[in-house]
Amino acid sequence: MQGNLSAWLVKHALIHRSLGFDYQGIETLQIKPGDWHSIAVILYVYGYNYLRSQCAYDVAPGGLLASVYHLTRIEYGVDQPEEVCIKVFAPRRDPRVPSVFWVW
Repeated sequence: MQGNLSAWLVKHALIHRSLGFDYQGIETLQIKPGDWHSIAVILYVYGYNYLRSQCAYDVAPGGLLASVYHLTRIEYGVDQPEEVCIKVFAPRRDPRVPSVFWVW
């Protein structure tokens, strides 16, 4: 099932993969490492103005590594802000994910 953000990214021809929704109903998207810089800026402009958390984990022993970003749209007067989870997978042999500290 495709969420609102995924549909918007498709409409604007921005490459990603929808991973569905987590148990809280938060949309989860996969972004390629090479696209992460530009997609991060686009998400900020789209309204995701708060990086709630960032973590990384081993997907499988000897396999891929994942960098995970939880983004939130903070707006005045909104009690339930919109959230999205972004996952960027990198191969263990070249585990590079561009830094986006300057965006948030």
